[in-house]
Amino acid sequence: MDVSIIIVNWNSTAFVEKCLKSIYENAGALDFEVVVVDNASGDGCREMVRRDFSRVHFIQSERNLGFAGANNIGARRCSGRNLLFLNPDTEIIGTALQSLINVLDRTHDAGIVGPKLLNSDLSVQASCIQRFPSILNQVLDSEFLRGLFPRSALWGTHPLLEDSAQPVSVDVIAGACLMIKADVFAKLGGFDTGYFMYAEDVDLCFSAARMAWKNYYVSSASVVHHGGRSSDAQSENHFAATVMRESVYKFLRNKRGPIYAAYFRWVIAGAALLRIGLLCIGVAVSNEPQGALRKVALQRWVRLFRWAIGQEKWAAELGAETAAKNERLTTTRPYMRNSKELSGVRNLR
Repeated sequence: MDVSIIIVNWNSTAFVEKCLKSIYENAGALDFEVVVVDNASGDGCREMVRRDFSRVHFIQSERNLGFAGANNIGARRCSGRNLLFLNPDTEIIGTALQSLINVLDRTHDAGIVGPKLLNSDLSVQASCIQRFPSILNQVLDSEFLRGLFPRSALWGTHPLLEDSAQPVSVDVIAGACLMIKADVFAKLGGFDTGYFMYAEDVDLCFSAARMAWKNYYVSSASVVHHGGRSSDAQSENHFAATVMRESVYKFLRNKRGPIYAAYFRWVIAGAALLRIGLLCIGVAVSNEPQGALRKVALQRWVRLFRWAIGQEKWAAELGAETAAKNERLTTTRPYMRNSKELSGVRNLR
């Protein structure tokens, strides 16, 4: 089988439906299968899949296992020589699947490949490729600096500007649409379930690179990624921004050591204090529309400062809780091909 496609749903049924339609409309002659894992959302996804996509294998998780855990569960069901992890809020365009498979199959050192991700308005999504996180690129990362220095090696996004016809080796392929050789995924032990969300793709790409596999950006393949709609409801308390910092911290601790990770927290604390001071001044002198926006930004940086000094412990507990849930599902590796279906999930097709 050419490829197995795994989609994890969490309260995104409308997106899943569009995503599945785009797969079947553009897969052509590919030999493929699709697995949808519902992360305990109960939003009618199972009924939609049963009604409209009878070929799709649906797995209902009774607990929210996070991105990594749910994808690992889905991958166990798969038999393709390649695995495609696809966000529910994506749509395949044209021959994207075929292009990714061709590069993965024909490039001897390729372990992971990813497409050009497009926003809903078809503009290029800068986050589809990245550099591995470091203190410097995390602290300096901002739309303003990216705009001034778009080709800087700090971001690793220059291939997006060059649009090469050939696959380009990069650090990180975004998990919104990430294709990996199934045997490579097995050797890596699957996604690390210590992350609740964010950085799982970074961790996987880093581990593949350590094993001398390369991660390739394929500009000839395009996929629309409508964005993180599933977490929009959490934006008021800056859930996503805090969890993202926690995930980067875990990655740096795991891959670069506890001292480097501690420096990261201290630097984020200092940067947050600076931003808080500037935003306080900005709020005081701004008109009403600007002031409201700056108040939101101020709340965000206050939350990030609290995280950096250890006052947002729930963020760390999310990953620990998810890892514990996944550990209870298996007593061996987090991913093992062709293993028995595990407790806590129901195999519905």
